[in-house]
Amino acid sequence: MRTQPGQTDPALIRNFCIIAHIDHGKSTLADRMLQITGVVDDRSMRAQYLDRMDIERERGITIKSQAVRLPWDGHVLNMIDTPGHVDFTYEVSRSLQACEGAVLLVDAAQGIEAQTLANLYLAMNADLHIIPVLNKIDLPAAQPEKFAEELAGLIGCDPSDVLRVSGKTGEGVRELLDHVVASVPPPVGEADSAARALIFDSVYDTYRGVVTYVRVFDGHLGRRERILMMSTGATHETLEIGVISPEPKPSELGLGVGEVGYLITGVKDVRQSRVGDTVTSAVKAAREMLAGYEHPKPMVFSGLYPIDGDEYPELREALDKLQLNDAALIYEPETSAALGFGFRVGFLGLLHMEIVRERLEREFGLSLISTAPNVVYRVVMEDGTELTVTNPSEFPTGGKIAQVFEPVTKSTILAPAEFIGAIMEICQGRRGQLQGMDYLSEDRVEIRYTLPLGEIIFDFFDQLKSRTRGYASLDYEPAGEDEADLVKVDILLQGEPVDAFSAIVHKDKAYSYGVDMAKKLRELIPRQQFEVPIQAAIGARVIARENIRAIRKDVLAKCYGGDISRKRKLLEKQKEGKKRMKMVGRVEVPQEAFVAALSTDSSADKSKK
Repeated sequence: MRTQPGQTDPALIRNFCIIAHIDHGKSTLADRMLQITGVVDDRSMRAQYLDRMDIERERGITIKSQAVRLPWDGHVLNMIDTPGHVDFTYEVSRSLQACEGAVLLVDAAQGIEAQTLANLYLAMNADLHIIPVLNKIDLPAAQPEKFAEELAGLIGCDPSDVLRVSGKTGEGVRELLDHVVASVPPPVGEADSAARALIFDSVYDTYRGVVTYVRVFDGHLGRRERILMMSTGATHETLEIGVISPEPKPSELGLGVGEVGYLITGVKDVRQSRVGDTVTSAVKAAREMLAGYEHPKPMVFSGLYPIDGDEYPELREALDKLQLNDAALIYEPETSAALGFGFRVGFLGLLHMEIVRERLEREFGLSLISTAPNVVYRVVMEDGTELTVTNPSEFPTGGKIAQVFEPVTKSTILAPAEFIGAIMEICQGRRGQLQGMDYLSEDRVEIRYTLPLGEIIFDFFDQLKSRTRGYASLDYEPAGEDEADLVKVDILLQGEPVDAFSAIVHKDKAYSYGVDMAKKLRELIPRQQFEVPIQAAIGARVIARENIRAIRKDVLAKCYGGDISRKRKLLEKQKEGKKRMKMVGRVEVPQEAFVAALSTDSSADKSKK
């Protein structure tokens, strides 16, 4: 295979990623690799070097994949550090497309967890060479022999083939790098054919516009070259092209077969650089696009509204820029009678929703209210018409509903065997159906359930963790839809429905939702000059009620004795005034009440568990 003069020979390139469950030490291992290969000197080194966002560093999780070029033993290693949480599986799947090998990292003290299995199957489906590695062997609680057998049983290798490393002390990391060079196959491609590069990530830079991260499969991409984005048909000129090592380094030679790098075209329109698109030369264009990957489907929807209505244009712009950085984010404008103008945003899960909201508030200085999350329902009416409902306000109230379908998931729970009873109790209470159970070892079990997505997205994960003392791990994937007995619960203030508080819930849980919401609002809404009834209703049937008592002025304060009829007259006059006020008065719900009532109890620290 011929290469451009000065270009890296593809035979010397190794592209690999690190996949693991949360908190199994991916970022720490990546730090040691950066130090050992000399890419980052000791003075510049900091913990979690590749985690660039403040949120990532604070929470100790990886949200965005990061690519970095490492020199080792005359070879070039392109390493991609990937996220571990179930909500960011799409980031992992994108990284796998740019690699030939995967380091499967497992904590030697905790063993295989649900997300480890999910990522392993993703890597196997992508036909990658898998290197099993046990991390944290320096911990007193480490059981490398036991978990090496578990890993070997999964992958079909010998326990002695499982590498043992410590990301913290650096033990075994050099051997791992040697093993990557020896066992991961080099990239294969046609150097003389038309250029084809896959966009696996892109970010927005305020000063330079869109920065696109690519893996070149065929041909060569150079500086000052006209390039074509094959799915959008847009053409641009590459102003800068280079590699990340670990900071961006421009290259005059461009990128050849098998190389991973970045390109900048100066484009400011974020829609011009779609993740999963193929980049080719505009002069000598490729005929076929590279197989991208399935576009992630949002699982959870929530409304995002600016607290200050004037910030609506800023919110739109912020979502545009964030969507470039986060390919799984989808949104469309919507209005609410209570909250004004905002967006209905689709997320991959509750942690994803939390991270997006936090990034919007931090990076763009916005103050937001998010409505209670809900999933997508399919409603079939008796006259045969079908509706897709992503928002409780779209749920049909007039006409007869024949069937309601809700999304379900295939959920895998890994936990010590002693917690089987507690886990089954939680899943049964969430309308789960047991699909099977396997023992991975004497004391570790894998339980498979079919669970409605709507039951998982609230506090299921928290319940699971607290009932199993933090030992259980959960992974889920979409598994179609099932018919369910669902109803819409409306919250009425003085007989008027407040759309922001409506929810679609299962019939058995409608009463408890109505009672809880009415109690919450009674405490949050300030008292008015007149009595305000708070009602929860299904259609025309009220299922719960609370009253906010009126503020009462003491009209008898000026009466110092005298005839009782005088006092009665003043009280009757006050009563009439209250009655009239109740007819014309409107209940103003303060923004703080919306924020408090709509804040879900989903723990922000899920990611760390």
